[in-house]
Amino acid sequence: MSGGRRYEGFVPGRHIIDAYGNGGFRFADMSHRGSVLALPSGVRAWPVRAFSDLTPDAFAPVLAEAAEIRTLLLGTGAETVFLPEPLRALLRGAGIGIDAMHTGAAVRTYNVMLAEDRQVAAALIAVD
Repeated sequence: MSGGRRYEGFVPGRHIIDAYGNGGFRFADMSHRGSVLALPSGVRAWPVRAFSDLTPDAFAPVLAEAAEIRTLLLGTGAETVFLPEPLRALLRGAGIGIDAMHTGAAVRTYNVMLAEDRQVAAALIAVD
C-alpha cells in the first residue's frame, strides 16, 4: 500500500475504507499495516492478526461503544469463518448483531452501510 500519511493508531470520526490488502488498509488519506476496528468514535489499530486471536478482550473497544452500534461486520481474513457462539452471545448481550464474512466483503458492506448512515462498525482482519 502506498500513498497517504502513516496511521498512528487512531483517527477520530467515521471513514470509508478506500483500500485493503497487502497486509493493511487505506482510509482518511492514511495507510495502516495490520488489522483495524472502524467504530463510531474512529478507526483504530486492532492487535488481531488471525481469526484465532479473537477473544472477548479483542472486542472490548466494540463493547465500549455498543450503544452506537447495531451491526458489527467481522472481516475474518481471506476466508469466511463463523464466530464461535460464546463470542456471538457476548456481542448479542450488548445489543450488537454480528455478520462474519471475508475481509473484502466486510469492507464493501461497511462502506455501503456507512454511506447509508447506519449504526455499523467493522472489525477487519488484514489480508495480504
